[in-house]
Amino acid sequence: MKNTEFEKALAVQLEQLPREQQPERDLWPGIEHALNRQSHAPLEPTKRNGQYWGMAAAVAMVGMLSWFGVQQIGPDQDDLAARLSAQHQAQKQALLAKFTDQPALTENWQQQLKELDDAAMAIRKALENDPDNMAMLQMLQQVYQQQIDLIEKVHAPKWQQI
Repeated sequence: MKNTEFEKALAVQLEQLPREQQPERDLWPGIEHALNRQSHAPLEPTKRNGQYWGMAAAVAMVGMLSWFGVQQIGPDQDDLAARLSAQHQAQKQALLAKFTDQPALTENWQQQLKELDDAAMAIRKALENDPDNMAMLQMLQQVYQQQIDLIEKVHAPKWQQI
């Protein structure tokens, strides 16, 4: 099919499409509710933003400390995996405690978290045989970060989801 024939066929199909499409339900009550909620509680979004900035700063700090810990080569390298694991467990427990009263957006997130725990366990077991393996330590750090990301994304408010 030549380019002009294609354009003509496309134009014909576009002409056949309906010009106007109505939503399945009336959207104004939801819009009005959202606008009223914002006008009655101007401090709430600022508070939420502060909480998210604080959480982002904590995650960044842990990530930075973990990264520098993995990059560091020294005599106490053997227990680096243990320190990384302890630090991750503390962060994970803090996030889970923070989101206890928030509903999860998916049903199987705990299964995914368990699978990531199993992967971390396998990497830690491999690190027992080769504690100086930097690639394994970085893999462990990545698995831990995936767990943190999973917890945060599963409990993110719906307005943050695309």
